[in-house]
Amino acid sequence: MHATESFFDQVTRYFNDAARFTTYPEGLLAQIRCCNSIYRFDFPLRRADGTIEVIHGWRVEHSHHKLPTKGGIRYAPDVHEEEVMALAALMTYKCSIVDVPYGGAKGGIKIDPKQYTAEELERITRRYTHELVKKNFIGPGIDVPAPDYGTGEREMAWIADTYSALHPGQLDAIGCVTGKPLAQGGVNGRREATGRGLFYAIREACSHAEDMQALGLTTGLEGKRVVVQGLGNVGYHAARFCREAGAIIVAIAEREGAITNPKGLHEDEVFQHRKGGASILTFPGATPLPSTAAALEMECDILIPAALENQFTAGNAPRVKAKIILEGANGPTTPDADPIFRQKGVMVIPDIYANAGGVTVSYFEWLKNLSHVRFGRISKRHEEANERQMLKAIELATGTSFSEAQRAALAKGPDELDLVNSGLEETMINAYNGLRDTRKQHPEVPDLRTAAFLTAIHKVARSYMELGIFP
Repeated sequence: MHATESFFDQVTRYFNDAARFTTYPEGLLAQIRCCNSIYRFDFPLRRADGTIEVIHGWRVEHSHHKLPTKGGIRYAPDVHEEEVMALAALMTYKCSIVDVPYGGAKGGIKIDPKQYTAEELERITRRYTHELVKKNFIGPGIDVPAPDYGTGEREMAWIADTYSALHPGQLDAIGCVTGKPLAQGGVNGRREATGRGLFYAIREACSHAEDMQALGLTTGLEGKRVVVQGLGNVGYHAARFCREAGAIIVAIAEREGAITNPKGLHEDEVFQHRKGGASILTFPGATPLPSTAAALEMECDILIPAALENQFTAGNAPRVKAKIILEGANGPTTPDADPIFRQKGVMVIPDIYANAGGVTVSYFEWLKNLSHVRFGRISKRHEEANERQMLKAIELATGTSFSEAQRAALAKGPDELDLVNSGLEETMINAYNGLRDTRKQHPEVPDLRTAAFLTAIHKVARSYMELGIFP
């Protein structure tokens, strides 16, 4: 990474690398590239000890080519404006790649949530929502936040409640934010959506024989050695679904260090060990590694960075021995590392596609909120009845007889979780094959990341041209 290059600069470099393969006028590319609206604000917080602290907040709307805009809210002590800008831009491209009809946005509050009481966090969150409402930066048809690093269902419930109180009688008010608890309008499957999306992405990537053959791998996930960095919500669920599909989790890295076991680690056992207050380094049966960096440089088939930005640089990329990097975090690979990975023959499945499961299922939650109907409620019993009729016809035609247990299993109508997971699977598979098609159509495109940005540029550009703004 260049010494003075910000995260937003890195995203812009990726954008420009892909834009070289287009013939769009520079004015159109400049419009797609820039952040349309940036709102920075400060407000006071009276702490429990009586002192006053000034809280710094941001909301960035990167692109209004589609509305509403969409993106999470990050609570972190080192969050800053250009980081929020970069994440908002990535959201625009991410939504385009998976055909979710949003413009990109992102929010941030510069705090360490561990240093505040629940009551203080509630006041910060509700005041932040007030500020967004005041400038028209939130609403089911305007800008729809979601959880990100440092936030979760609790904060989203506070936002929804505050927005609803400020908009009495607004029928779709609950659609102002996603990632809410189920009882507050959330959707089944949202919590594990990003990790499940990563699983669908890597499963689809590993199903293409010619691609795996080029890497010296067999198809499928069975027996593949996986290293996971970050055992938060994303890394935990990605590890879980990969392990359940037959992969072997050979190493897990966290803030305090990393552990390895060539026979395999069970992510939930490690998570529960750490949740109980112990260090990951003391997990029974595992060997501690010298550092988190050592885990990233282990020999493995699949490496899943699911923690922080800028994990792979020109300095450590030559030492990475993974054959596939599945980006669960936002921006884990710097632009200077990508050419090294290409030269080494490493397949990088980029973040703007791979971790789109969260926004995809957020889209489903938003649709649920706007329709005011739980997925499956109208059709579930009807589909079950049709399936039972089909089973009865099979029994009459073949002379066989299904037990009641078999009948119940075979004729089960889909519930909300089934439909959400099906929609997510469809989205991730189609989007991955769309990236492969882009590479086939443009043989000069060097990797999947460039193909992903190129795909996004085409889709956003098409939206502007269809509006008649650009010729």
